Amino acid sequence: MWGHLDYLLVDLPPGTSDAALTVMQSIPLNGVVLVTSPQDLAGMVVRKAARMVQHMGAPILGIVENMSYINCPKCGERIEVFGPSQALHTTKQLDLPLLGRLPLDPELAHRCDAGEIEKYGAELFEPIAQAVAERVPATKTEPIF
Repeated sequence: MWGHLDYLLVDLPPGTSDAALTVMQSIPLNGVVLVTSPQDLAGMVVRKAARMVQHMGAPILGIVENMSYINCPKCGERIEVFGPSQALHTTKQLDLPLLGRLPLDPELAHRCDAGEIEKYGAELFEPIAQAVAERVPATKTEPIF
């Protein structure tokens, strides 16, 4: 349906929902990137999702922390809105790399709402995308039916 793609990213709801299970059973996967946020509760959900991914036989490429911090628009100070990051704790428990941290960014929300996502600067995403690309295995994991 999509023609030839280098990559297809599927953004799923958090946890081990039916949507995640259906995608993992239906689409051959080269890898999974787990996304967390700074709270320990989010880490618990990611650890549960990691167990499901491992059970399904798909490789986990690493973890990205979203909403990690916000940069104060007046002084530039980094503020950890949701408290200190627990991402490293989660990565150590799962023996996975932390691929990157992304801030809360009002500009991203503005661009999305305006239908201008392609105008959003990708500087923070580029190292994460590069790390993911380097970790993607050449062969796909076939769905388990």
